Amino acid sequence: MIFNKNPRYYFLFIIFSLAISSCSGVQKFEERDLVIEGSGGRVVLRTEIARTQEEQSQGYMHREKINDGEGMLFYYEIDQVLSFWMMNTLVPLSIAFISSDGRILEIYDMEPQSLATVRSSRSVRYALEVPQGWFDRAGIRIGDRVLLDGIGSR
Repeated sequence: MIFNKNPRYYFLFIIFSLAISSCSGVQKFEERDLVIEGSGGRVVLRTEIARTQEEQSQGYMHREKINDGEGMLFYYEIDQVLSFWMMNTLVPLSIAFISSDGRILEIYDMEPQSLATVRSSRSVRYALEVPQGWFDRAGIRIGDRVLLDGIGSR
């Protein structure tokens, strides 16, 4: 028999099972320093790379804090119109849509827990999420370039 009839053991089994299931499904992202070249010079951003569908689906969901100088780069194999929302995302973010040559084409702010879709107006290869307002604070603007050397490979 798997379960002991003592209710205390059953309770401990449930707690243990919940603890294990809450840990599964959490992705560990590859991390890299990403360089962005703008009119004000070079800015380095510590970036997690979301390549797989599972990583992209998780993104920044359930995180309580994202520091300035940190971001998440969503990489796609082909250029496409991208759509993002903030379901289960607890912190306000800004998102940049980036062309395959690294040029920042659009920047938008996104609000926590919002189900509103933020969509690129044209096909892009990358999306970069950072704490809301970081692009402004770092002097990053539309037209600046993200150096993407080696991002397409692991």
